[in-house]
Amino acid sequence: MWNEFKKFAVRGNVIDLAVGVIIGGAFGKIVSSLVNDIIMPLVGLILGGINFSDLSWKVGKAEVKYGAFIQTVVDFLIIAFSIFLFVKLINTLYERVKKQEEVKETAPTLTKEEELLTEIRDLLKQQRETL
Repeated sequence: MWNEFKKFAVRGNVIDLAVGVIIGGAFGKIVSSLVNDIIMPLVGLILGGINFSDLSWKVGKAEVKYGAFIQTVVDFLIIAFSIFLFVKLINTLYERVKKQEEVKETAPTLTKEEELLTEIRDLLKQQRETL
């Protein structure tokens, strides 16, 4: 069982996934700070100084914090849009590399003999044109 676990843990996909989770967590903190510290205060200023995180309803003894919910939704939308742009960039780069590889594959490589025959053909064409 230990050997199976070692094989599983050191496979490339698991390590890539772990790195992705760690970077995603850090990216989420950056985006949350962007939303909480820059975007939401500006939105609140535009809407007349409203601080969304303080908005709530009191229902009996319960407090419904809908402002925090609005802030979380904006946070999610920004994260989703950022990930969309990142994936779009990666796909564009991938397509460019793929096209370059296809061009390399389709361009035939001539042997020395074929190059010489091509030169002879071109010289014969030139001779015919001058006659």
